[in-house]
Amino acid sequence: MNQITATIGRWQGAGLMATTLLGTGVFILPQMTIALAGDGALVAWLILTLAIIPVALVFGLLSSRFPHAGGPAYFIERAFGPTLGRTIGLIFLLVIPIGAPAAILMTFQFFNALVPLSGWGQVGVELGIVGLLFLLNVRGIQVSAKLQFALTLAIVAVVVTLFGASGANANQFEALSLSNIEFDGVMLAMGVGFWSFLGVEAMTHLANDFRRPEKDMLPAMMIGTVLVGIIYLACTLLLLMLPTPTEGVAMIAAFDHLLGGYGAQVIGILGIASGIATVNVYCASGARLLWSFSREGILPKYFDQLNSAGVPLRGLVSLLLAMAVVIVLSFVTGQELEHLIAWSNGIFVIIYLLAMLSAVRLLSKRFLPLIITGCFFCLGLGFALGSHMWYAILMVLVIAPFMWWQHGHLSRKQLKLNI
Repeated sequence: MNQITATIGRWQGAGLMATTLLGTGVFILPQMTIALAGDGALVAWLILTLAIIPVALVFGLLSSRFPHAGGPAYFIERAFGPTLGRTIGLIFLLVIPIGAPAAILMTFQFFNALVPLSGWGQVGVELGIVGLLFLLNVRGIQVSAKLQFALTLAIVAVVVTLFGASGANANQFEALSLSNIEFDGVMLAMGVGFWSFLGVEAMTHLANDFRRPEKDMLPAMMIGTVLVGIIYLACTLLLLMLPTPTEGVAMIAAFDHLLGGYGAQVIGILGIASGIATVNVYCASGARLLWSFSREGILPKYFDQLNSAGVPLRGLVSLLLAMAVVIVLSFVTGQELEHLIAWSNGIFVIIYLLAMLSAVRLLSKRFLPLIITGCFFCLGLGFALGSHMWYAILMVLVIAPFMWWQHGHLSRKQLKLNI
């Protein structure tokens, strides 16, 4: 086989999108934004949801019109040439072995609510999650898509049930101090909350896995994005209307308060599953990008193979092994992977911005207002990161010359073969 098998539809894609964005923060970030902005956290989530919609629309339009395993790297290559496109693809690949283990580590806030673990016991469970990611992907993305769609429904059901049990009404909403919102607090809350929406770009690598990407890709991405925004708003509103502790996971306390217990079990299991789902999509995306680059001669031919289910197995295994090594090394050396997230996110800001700029050339001019709005969003994220952007800029400056040399070398080699 040399083509990825198209197996997923619109609603499965929406489930993949939603769980990718919900990730490790679905039951944690609302609590953190409330600590920073109080009632202003609602405003922060509303602004973030409205701001990410143009970005998701542009990514959805690009991937529905140009479905390719390269995702943003392919869009950027079509718009600005192979050197920049391949540079962006390579830095995306290099960030996955760091960011994915960090996300796994963050899910243990929920795991510890169920079974407290530390030391090598925690490392063993983290490596077990890596093994689970292999099993989820080896038979094709359709398995993950069905499971993650069910997970999305479960999260929505829990949030709706909690709202129903709270007896929330208009009087409770009016009691919120929305008139005394502090601008600085809202900005700080947005700075924490916007990480929840990073992951839109990962879906574009899976466009060829859709049976009808031209019809289903854009609706799937938009349904998932809007649903995630609603869930974050709902969780934030729920916590604002209930007495919740400052220590521990507030959503667990809210569940216990409203439904009489089992919050650690229900919220913990959903939190763990959602965190794994996010890492799963990034592993699937990275494996497909490895396969695509291998076919084009950018990376070794070793990755240019698919198994009987149309999965780039060698690329998947290589990424998972790299993640396992990082997990073990981080424990042995005592490194806190969360500290690297801000540096890694600078890479995503560059990917997003260049993808928006590529849309100027690749899409109709009638989409220009959306694209400009998306560009302003990306610039705002870069400004919020500040000095952490230097890591991403340095990686581009280091990798781009090599990609430029490789492109010239491959072109000369092809020319000699043609002669």
